[in-house]
Amino acid sequence: MAKIKVHGLPFSSCTARVLACLNEKQVEYELIPVNARAGDHKKPQYLSLNPFGLFPALEDGCLTLFESRAIIKYLAKKYEGQGCPNLLGSTVEEEAVVEQWCEVESHHFNPPCYALVSQIIINPLKGGTTDEAVVESNAEKLSRVLDVYEDRLSKSKYLAGDWFSLADLQHMPFLHYLVNDVGKATLISSRKHVNAWWEDISSRPAWKKIAVHMKFPSK
Repeated sequence: MAKIKVHGLPFSSCTARVLACLNEKQVEYELIPVNARAGDHKKPQYLSLNPFGLFPALEDGCLTLFESRAIIKYLAKKYEGQGCPNLLGSTVEEEAVVEQWCEVESHHFNPPCYALVSQIIINPLKGGTTDEAVVESNAEKLSRVLDVYEDRLSKSKYLAGDWFSLADLQHMPFLHYLVNDVGKATLISSRKHVNAWWEDISSRPAWKKIAVHMKFPSK
């Protein structure tokens, strides 16, 4: 069987999300780095894989996929019988709860996290400046979101229930950045149940293989 190919960068949150899922499902893959500084992600060869010029793109035989959240659902379904079980849940009801928290990540957690990483890390790397008002505003937004998580995680070990699912995995790249890169670790550590959740999921062997490579380039 041909090995899955993932085109992207290891410090890209969306690439890391896909690689973590592949590791959880114990699927062999090849990471093909894309030279973003040379603009290779905006050239025809890469655009044929992802027409939006973003990371990652996945090739699985004749199938090409982009959008990391769609990719991890595909992987969880295709490889349900191996690696970490029940990433999507094992009943219709469990699947609904997993999907609910995946949607929460997409619409409530991701936007302020993305803004913080962009302002604190990406803008300076591109020669720009950090807008502290934007940082403060999005830190406040994220704090309110994490209050909801704290309540939820006081009732269950993981977001969808008492098992690790895509709902948890989907959050891991930006949680990593918050704790290690943008100086906002207290947003996590100050919340007892959120912190315990992060300590648990970040210690998973599948994630640790990815986390060591999530280093932003220097200027």
